Amino acid sequence: MRSTFVLLLLLAVVCLSSCISTKQLTYLQEDAQVDSLITIQKKQEPYRLQVNDLLSIRVKALDPELVDIFNPVGETNPNATGEQRLYYDGFVVDPHGNIRVPILGEINVLGHTVDEVRKDIEARLLRDYFKAEANVFVTVKLSGIRYTIAGEINGSGSNIIYRDEVTIMEAIANSGGVPITGDLTDVIVIRQYPAGQKVHHIDLTNINAMHSPYYQVKPNDLILINPLPEKALGTGTTGLQSFTTILSVVTALTTVILLFIRL
Repeated sequence: MRSTFVLLLLLAVVCLSSCISTKQLTYLQEDAQVDSLITIQKKQEPYRLQVNDLLSIRVKALDPELVDIFNPVGETNPNATGEQRLYYDGFVVDPHGNIRVPILGEINVLGHTVDEVRKDIEARLLRDYFKAEANVFVTVKLSGIRYTIAGEINGSGSNIIYRDEVTIMEAIANSGGVPITGDLTDVIVIRQYPAGQKVHHIDLTNINAMHSPYYQVKPNDLILINPLPEKALGTGTTGLQSFTTILSVVTALTTVILLFIRL
């Protein structure tokens, strides 16, 4: 009788320890006062351009004919649309950190923000080609934010979002979300820097993740989501699944022992 009680107690402990708790599944749990949106945005460093980034540059002025030479018209592949057109008409940062702009030639942009590049191009145009009365208006944007997500995610692969800013929560949602077996407490972000790649970690179950510099996705980020230990154990994701699995194992073992004793 006592051995049966001990066995049942052990079974209950194993079930409770092997199932996934709600705390492991809930995003951005509040345990302190949350900073305002403005405060959080101030903590985010602006993105600085890297090699292989793709830029979209457009120049406008009062006389459209004067700026036609600066704006690509897709003559390389006139049938290209969407992302393909960005590939043909965009400006890629080469291994030396330069982009080649019509008439202006090579411009070094490595380590600069898009706003700094815009001001540089405007200054060059006003200095050498236009007068102030031309009302030159330059737009410089990243051609979307491309990231790759893999691991315990419903839709792994490379994705591109055509926005200036994307959070890791939006990237995950855009990729189908994290299943119940994904580890939200230790999401890995591998980020590109001029000196190479660096590995970072972020806990998406904590509201303080919004303060992290890795909460905002940067171009060419690799996001990895590992499985929870419960998946590796294979005992189930809920208490009922764990109980059923372990009970089946115990029943099978008991049957084998009884048969062995009778022999």
